[in-house]
Formats: sequence, structure tokens, C-alpha cells
Amino acid sequence: MASVQAVGPMRAVLVAGASGLVGRELLRLCLADPEVQTVKALLRRDVTLDALLGAARPGEAPLTDAQRRKFQPCIVDFDRLDRHTEHFAVDAVFCALGTTIRQAGSQAAFRKVDFDAPLQIAQLAHAQGASRFLLVSALGASARSRVFYNRVKGELEEAIQAIGFAQFAVARPSLLQGDRPEFRLGEHLGLWLSRVFAGLIPESHRPVHVRQVAQGLLHAAREAAPTTGAGEEPPRRVLPNAWLRRMR
Repeated sequence: MASVQAVGPMRAVLVAGASGLVGRELLRLCLADPEVQTVKALLRRDVTLDALLGAARPGEAPLTDAQRRKFQPCIVDFDRLDRHTEHFAVDAVFCALGTTIRQAGSQAAFRKVDFDAPLQIAQLAHAQGASRFLLVSALGASARSRVFYNRVKGELEEAIQAIGFAQFAVARPSLLQGDRPEFRLGEHLGLWLSRVFAGLIPESHRPVHVRQVAQGLLHAAREAAPTTGAGEEPPRRVLPNAWLRRMR
């Protein structure tokens, strides 16, 4: 059995991709977490907390004034992240950056968003003393995949693991359920088919709600980190889709 070590309290966190589906849920959960005192959001432009979070769900308790005061927007140029090193002085980073090749316009532009930016965020945070890095990846991520999207996701996982965070966890969700502001035909069709053929789809590939993905990452961030021997690369904990779907 692998031994574990404490990685210290999680008082300050950084959320990259806070305007996206999973990032928005991570932002909400971190603000509501009593252990977390500061929640930084890495943003391209100034935006209010209410605009980021959107409308509250029916029956969901609104954030208190004390919880809202934890929020710190960090406006950056993603092409010049190294100019803002002070933003990366946190205990944990939750990275939910991502786009699609169609939105990006090319494979090169996609890689810039889904590989280059997250990797630089990880490097800067580690240099500033962050001990945890929690990443939203994708089902099927593998550096040896023939599918470009999955290969980039897998290459990113391996590159961040090599940095040496005490704790590195990767969520690999299937299709995401949530209130997406833009229409994505492929995801819309996928979710429809998953409802029609629900009984035939294994748990590992069924859609997962964005809140479950965020809860899974926050749960993993609270756990102790496994210890490693001298010269050993810290392990990467994979949070599979079926496990994420059990989050409540």
C-alpha cells in the first residue's frame, strides 16, 4: 500500500477557465468552502462575479458577503502569463481551460489554448510554491492516441506530471451536462443519444454533470498526497468518468 503525506492547508486557490462550465462550478464551490480564504480567477478581461457564476439554481443558497469577498479577479494576457507571477502564489490550481478545434480555428490554435497555456500556468504556479494541481482533461486522453484532441490532452497530463507537484489529479469526464452559453451541435447530439440509449451505454461513458466534475476535483484536492522515493516522479491520480458520476 502506498504511503501518503499531508500537503498543507488549502487557503488560496487559483481557478483557470473560470468562465467555462466546469470552471464556473469550481469557482462557486471554492468560494463556499470554509477552508479556502482566497479564490483567484485567471481572466482575459474584467468581469463581475455575478456574471461569471450566472443565475443561482433553484433551491441553491446564495453566497454570503464573506464568501464573495474571497473572490479576486486576475486580469492577464494569456500570451504573457510570465508578467503576472504574483497571481500564481497559491496552494492549489484548478485548471479547466479548454476549447474545441472548431472554436479555435486550427489545430495549432487549439494546442495553444489546451496545451501551451495550462502548461505555463502549471510551471508558474509550481515556481511560486503551489503543491496541488487539479486538471480537467478528457475521456480517452492519451499521449499515444491517434486522435489529435485526445493526444494533446494526454501530452498535457504527462508534461504537468513531470513538473513535480506533490499532488496532481486529472479528471477525465465524458460528455458534460450543464448550461453552456454557446450551442455545440456535437455535444447536443451526443447528450440526446445518451438519453435514448441510456441502458446500452456503460457508466464509464455516460454524460456527467459539470458540478460532479468540480466536486470530484475539490474532493481530490483535499486528500493527502502519495509519497515518492528519491528520484521518482510524483504520481498522477486519474479521476475516471464513472467515479465522477458518483459525486453528490
